[in-house]
Amino acid sequence: MISVLMTTPHEMAEHLAKKARAKRLSMNLSQQTLAEQSGISYSVLKKFERTGQISLASLLKLALSLDALEDFYGLFDLKKPEDAASLDELFEDKTRKRGRK
Repeated sequence: MISVLMTTPHEMAEHLAKKARAKRLSMNLSQQTLAEQSGISYSVLKKFERTGQISLASLLKLALSLDALEDFYGLFDLKKPEDAASLDELFEDKTRKRGRK
């Protein structure tokens, strides 16, 4: 599925890094303090804020420390019923039981 926003993964990583940095600063935390609170290394946090590169585990630790972990629950949600184009689409069960490839 192609995103309407046409954002690349690299651009999204940079966007998340900028938002995390802004949240850290709004909470008046230094990089060192946030690294200690989250349990990730200072160098990992510096690299993330500079490049957007970070492991998922470290990103989740940061999100927890920045009070944003709940935001991940909706990441891969299925379509909402109100997004259905028609009643037929709404009642059609398209739940996959397994992948083909």
